[in-house]
Amino acid sequence: MGPCITSTHGGIRQIGYSRKIRLAAGLLPRTQAIVTNTYKIMNATALSEIEKARFNLVEQQIRPWDVHDERVLQALFDVPRERYVPAPMQGLAFSDLELPLIINSVDTRESMLTPKVEARLAQELLLKPTDCVLEIGTGSGYQAALLGRLAQQVTSVEVDSRLSAFGAENLSRNQVTNVKVETGDAHAGWGTTEYDAILVTGSVPSVPDALKYQLRVGGRLVVVVGQAPVMTAVRITRNSAASFETTPLFDTLIKPLRGVSVSKFKF
Repeated sequence: MGPCITSTHGGIRQIGYSRKIRLAAGLLPRTQAIVTNTYKIMNATALSEIEKARFNLVEQQIRPWDVHDERVLQALFDVPRERYVPAPMQGLAFSDLELPLIINSVDTRESMLTPKVEARLAQELLLKPTDCVLEIGTGSGYQAALLGRLAQQVTSVEVDSRLSAFGAENLSRNQVTNVKVETGDAHAGWGTTEYDAILVTGSVPSVPDALKYQLRVGGRLVVVVGQAPVMTAVRITRNSAASFETTPLFDTLIKPLRGVSVSKFKF
């Protein structure tokens, strides 16, 4: 993949309507909102049922999980999570649950992460609008769509061809044009491009050196490390050509990344 190309994806540079929603609930300083007098008198009761559910998701599940970055919160409002959830599960799109990715009645044995984990992972990448991102594990495409709101360009790699097709279809249907989905096993890296940020959406017992060396200097890798029942999300920052700094972020428990061998040996 070559240098980042500025995307014309419709929502990336927009001020989302969610600011109007959150202004109505007293969650934004008025100096941040560009709204009409009509919007200034809105309140949460004026929202549609689906927007109430989205609002409650952000304010009751995600903010309390230490997600406070304004751009990440805006992306959560702007990217319609329910459009990435398999049809039988759409009623649970805003629930604090991992949702199984059942595609055309076939269980892929993979799941969407809980919304609060998706949001926290996105926040911990510390993305800038000019960043190029590698995501390992496309799943439904929702996490990639969030990253696409926060960065310039995203390459998302999925080992399961059914999921890569599902994720790509969701992204295309929602007119996300700055995310490219590729099929393959990227658990130990993908190609030779260096990235500003890398997100691994499944857990690994340890971090392959090859992944760390795909970061540009100053780049960040966020990954969940460990084996059940003890896993920790960490951010690895490449400080120089051969120097890396690891910052523990939070404890969680997610499925292993497919393609990674996990030892079953127990003491």
